[in-house]
Amino acid sequence: MEQQTHHPAQQGAENPVVTCGRCGAATAGPTPPVTWTCSVENGHRVYFCDSCARDNLRAIEGRLDSSWW
Repeated sequence: MEQQTHHPAQQGAENPVVTCGRCGAATAGPTPPVTWTCSVENGHRVYFCDSCARDNLRAIEGRLDSSWW
């Protein structure tokens, strides 16, 4: 099944940034760093910074929603 990947940037923003779904850390540009983790929760793409991802690695690998951890 072919699915299109949508760009993570916020549409309509002059300088789009990606923010961490846990702590709110923001990127310098429209693309998250390769060290960030992406998760799809309730049909929406959520990004987590490397710090939050590292702190909650077991929950992420166990496919638990971020609201649980």
